[in-house]
Amino acid sequence: MHMPTSENVHHHHYKWIALSNTTLGVLMATINQSILIIALPVIFNGLQVNPLAPDQTGLLLWVLLGFNVATTVLLVLFGRLSDIFGRVRLYNLGFLIFTVGSVLASITWSKGTSGEVELIIFRLVQGIGGSFLFSNSAAILTDAFPENQRGLALGLNQVAAISGSIIGLLVGGALAATGHWRFIFLVNVPVGIAGTIWAYIALKEVAKRQAKQHLDLMGNITLTLGLLGVMLGLTYGIMPYHHHSMGWTNPWVIGEFIAGVIALILFVIVELYAEQPLFNLNLFKIWPFTAGNLSGLLSALARGGLQFMLIIWLQGIYLPLHGVSYSQTPLIAGLYTLPQMLGFLVAGPISGMLSDRFGARAFSTLGMVVTAIGFFLFTTLPLDFNPWIFWLYLLIIGIGMGLFASPNTAAIMNALPAAYRGVGSGMRATFNNAGSMLSMGLFFSIMITGLAQKLPLAMQTGLVKHGVPLQGAIAVSHLPPTSSLFAALLGYNPLKNLLQEFGILQKMSAADVHYVIGQKFFPLLIGPPFLHGLSLAFTASLIMSLVAALISVFRGRRYVHIDEATTPAPNPEKK
Repeated sequence: MHMPTSENVHHHHYKWIALSNTTLGVLMATINQSILIIALPVIFNGLQVNPLAPDQTGLLLWVLLGFNVATTVLLVLFGRLSDIFGRVRLYNLGFLIFTVGSVLASITWSKGTSGEVELIIFRLVQGIGGSFLFSNSAAILTDAFPENQRGLALGLNQVAAISGSIIGLLVGGALAATGHWRFIFLVNVPVGIAGTIWAYIALKEVAKRQAKQHLDLMGNITLTLGLLGVMLGLTYGIMPYHHHSMGWTNPWVIGEFIAGVIALILFVIVELYAEQPLFNLNLFKIWPFTAGNLSGLLSALARGGLQFMLIIWLQGIYLPLHGVSYSQTPLIAGLYTLPQMLGFLVAGPISGMLSDRFGARAFSTLGMVVTAIGFFLFTTLPLDFNPWIFWLYLLIIGIGMGLFASPNTAAIMNALPAAYRGVGSGMRATFNNAGSMLSMGLFFSIMITGLAQKLPLAMQTGLVKHGVPLQGAIAVSHLPPTSSLFAALLGYNPLKNLLQEFGILQKMSAADVHYVIGQKFFPLLIGPPFLHGLSLAFTASLIMSLVAALISVFRGRRYVHIDEATTPAPNPEKK
């Protein structure tokens, strides 16, 4: 059967078919990444699990992050496999695997811990499918579109990817409000089935596959172990260990992190001598590719923790203080994040089109500067903020990240030789997903550090003031702040459980009990210490955004790889 070539594809409707299908796939996968952040309470209620129980923290983290871990670890491997066996073929397979994983997650049959473990396994299956989608979408678009339209195409695709994380919050909140947790996974199934059928029918292999290619086995093993070790170390580092508020003194955490770093060093050595390397280090000699990935990593680090911090702020503190019941906070918290998505939707396609004509440097740099301004403005917000000011600052961050994402992705993909677009796309997605994953550990560590400094004294003082005996108040206040942070993320009030566990409630007056376990006491208690940690987190995001802007400034002139002769394309900025 005749397959369209790169030349004739550009003159037909195929490129728009490729854009719409890959955008649908990326949108579906990124919605799935964030949909659980808000929907966790109804999921745990359906599984009949108390996520704040002492033995549940690790499983809670895996339910939340299992999809992202699987996706990040497998991206480069699947990108390389796609260069060997065909990008469209493995992209189609990803759509199918993701859909099967969604069906399995929706029919999780067990309750309690067994149900949690089953759900984690099915989330990992979804992550495998998501890896195929993420690693191939940008490469398929780069193959399908001519150079002077790639910025627009990749921009729309990137806007869908980033907007999906915002839409996931809305969809998660809306479905959580129904009380039917299985809908949270079933919502993917019709889209997945339609997308799978459409992809198999409509998408065509455009790029030529290289003959006599084989997989770099040692490169795969060392990269997988390295990424897994570092991510597990950073993730479990936020969990309490003995009398410490975090797990950085836990030998297992230290061991995982060190083992991960050693494996990554071995990976670099292996790749230097591999005949057909998995992670082609020679690609980093192309400075636009390197600069784009570095600034993309920093952008993902700055952005990744933002969702968690905002949801904790809204769902655990701000909305309860304004009389919103905990059953309604997920949906309303999702609605509060809409301006960020609006900023993406407005700025992303515009910057993509303009970067096709004028190059990526100005738009990506301006985008990260605007993002940094947005983070600075957030550091000035009080705990009980004016919602219109909050929405304005979110809009600014959304516009900044929209300005950055599209040109940066186009610049990375334009710099790649056609034969390496699959693995290059996987490398780009790995940097982006790893940044988002690492930011989870980074931001939670910053937040827990801030809470550990301020929360114990505030909690002890507040509890004693409202009738809790001093010894009981000391015992409760000296517990690690991780449970308070997760309680705020989940929209729970942990004080009732804690005071019952220590046998304190029966020693208090009815009026004090009513107030302490009421809707406002815990948010008022955790609010000021939380704001202290939040300011540290936003400051870290501000610094990372400015460094990303600096790298973008020095990314160099516009560059498009030409396979016949690797020469830079004319730079419109120099005309």
